[in-house]
Amino acid sequence: MTTEQAQLIQIRNDIDVIDAQIQDLIGQRAQCAQKVADIKTKGGTVDAVFYRPEREAQVLRAVKARNDSLLPDEEMAKLFREIMSACLALEQPTTVAYLGPEGSYSHASVIKQFGSSAHPVAVSTIEAVFELVEKGGAHYGIVPVENSSEGVVKTTQNALLKTKLKISGEVDLAIHHCLLSKSPSVESLKKVVAHTQALGQCEQWLKNNLPWIEVEAVASNALAAKQAQSDPSIAAIASEQAAQLYELTILESNIEDQADNTTKFWVLGKEDTQGSGEDKTAMVVSIKNHSGALLEILTCFSQRKINMTRIISRPSEDKTWDYLFFIDVLGHQSDDNVTQALKEVAEKAMFFKLLGSFPTSPL
Repeated sequence: MTTEQAQLIQIRNDIDVIDAQIQDLIGQRAQCAQKVADIKTKGGTVDAVFYRPEREAQVLRAVKARNDSLLPDEEMAKLFREIMSACLALEQPTTVAYLGPEGSYSHASVIKQFGSSAHPVAVSTIEAVFELVEKGGAHYGIVPVENSSEGVVKTTQNALLKTKLKISGEVDLAIHHCLLSKSPSVESLKKVVAHTQALGQCEQWLKNNLPWIEVEAVASNALAAKQAQSDPSIAAIASEQAAQLYELTILESNIEDQADNTTKFWVLGKEDTQGSGEDKTAMVVSIKNHSGALLEILTCFSQRKINMTRIISRPSEDKTWDYLFFIDVLGHQSDDNVTQALKEVAEKAMFFKLLGSFPTSPL
């Protein structure tokens, strides 16, 4: 046996010992999770809340803060996300509604936020995500809110105005589009199908590389992949995951016009989320139609040194108001300065709706 072989054997033996220790510790963590479930269901409680987004955010931030290993912070946090997901499943299998079918970017956002042990429930429309959670058919829902290149998702905005659900989390998902088909080359393609947002995000690439192609919008990118699966003259714009799921060839990768293409998703639930220490609060406001009205609203935050992270305006569909403003600020609604600001905004606005407070994404 050479010196190199002996060294490798010793390292592998060390790895086996470490793996056994990791496995034992994960087992201990699972036992703790089961004890939490026992306490929460003691006395026959049927409406106990098991998923606490603020607690999970705190745990993942702590993982990244203490990480001094060779693994990047994000990779270490992903490992813990899966451990937490498996342990949560022992307490209660978490069902999450999303815009399907399987293989969509919404599906990927479910896995990123809840881990692989969650139970994704695919529905056909964004409105159906809200409806299923409101009726108790799923514990949570996840919906796209805004894309970095194509802007807001109006269907989500409209549903947020009507729903009683609360925003309980956010997910930022890097979007890398692929051109998928059963055909081995682009020359035989006649049509490209995808969600409207994806078509917009790849508009310039399509014009430059497939100027002859017919373009058609469908309900989701995963649905587009299913269509491409049954017709080799069709190409879909979808994810690498969709290519594997629907057994399609990746003709081109990373065809999005912006390299940093990102979509923000929001998690919807029935319960208010407690403060995690690093939070956002989202609201919808309509202001009176007079000079300086918007400044009056923004001053409610600036004079209390509350940082506004997003403001989106859109025409109101109600003739009572001219414009609606979707506003996100840093801080939790229970923080004294945020509480005071929200009260003042509600008094000054013609219409005010608090959408929820939620942890900033740790991943």
